Amino acid sequence: MPTIYDIAKKAGVSAATVSKVLNGRSDVGKRTIEKVKRITEELGYHPNSIARGLATKKSKTVGVFFEDHLNTGFRHPFLQDILASFKDVIGEHGYDLVFFTNNHPDNQVETFEARARNRNVDGLFLLGVPRTDPNLDTIANSDIPCMSIDLDLIGPRANYLSSDNFGGAMSAVDYLVEMGHEDIAYISDIFSTKPGHDRLVGFKKGMEKHGLQVKHNWIELSNFSEQGGYISTIKLLQDASHPTAIFCAGDMMAIGAMRAIKEKGLKIGEDISVIGFDDISLLSYVNPSLTTIRQKKEIMGETAARELLKLMTDSNYGASPFTIETELVIRNTVSKLSVLM
Repeated sequence: MPTIYDIAKKAGVSAATVSKVLNGRSDVGKRTIEKVKRITEELGYHPNSIARGLATKKSKTVGVFFEDHLNTGFRHPFLQDILASFKDVIGEHGYDLVFFTNNHPDNQVETFEARARNRNVDGLFLLGVPRTDPNLDTIANSDIPCMSIDLDLIGPRANYLSSDNFGGAMSAVDYLVEMGHEDIAYISDIFSTKPGHDRLVGFKKGMEKHGLQVKHNWIELSNFSEQGGYISTIKLLQDASHPTAIFCAGDMMAIGAMRAIKEKGLKIGEDISVIGFDDISLLSYVNPSLTTIRQKKEIMGETAARELLKLMTDSNYGASPFTIETELVIRNTVSKLSVLM
């Protein structure tokens, strides 16, 4: 297997010059660069990433802590879409991803920072990590570049982004009121995540904006799952004076709510309207098609990647949190109340 010394000997330059060319340094003459690259191709030389990492103190890898409360992992439809667009941008810049497992035996004793340093990653990407995790402070205050989604992580080299969950929830209430609904129930987040908190506050603020009463017995705590939405809706439908519309903090909840409504012999959009949040790809298989608040997942993943790249390559970069706007997507599960009555 050829080495940089073989390339240097044939090119008539030093090994240090070959190293500069291979690492994209600009302090080498154009003709020398062309010559070294040509000989590198002729000899079939491929740089060893581990050796290069030891020399440059850069591994060209990004560590990913990927968690979710329901332990669905890579099957989680929302996180999956974000991760796909994040991977594409990171890959274009020559980085690989290293995934940290949730059930590693050292999880209870090793912090995010310790595991990141053990793997020598250049940066970290956090998805679905709960705000209550005791290890967040150490990583936020470390010198490891870190980007998170829906987790308000702020530090010298840490930043985060989230959707406009508050504004999205308010727009959902606005639309339901526009369609004549006043008796609106809400299926909320039991985990107190940042998105769950912001959506609940947005729901309450939206109701207040329109002078509507928030009935506390019509706010159900759930876990962002289909089964959670189903159970919560069954409870909401037990009383004869049930709501005319249900706003769910997540699309999977809304899918469960729709199942419960159908089992009760009621028609979605005619007897009870339903609106979700996320616009996951699974909705293309749901009937009737769900009205929801769209999170721009691809933009979120791409933005997170570009921000992490800046944090990893520019020590003077002053990061600040990003909020990505949401969008109301009108489909078939919300109808005008006048039609219902």
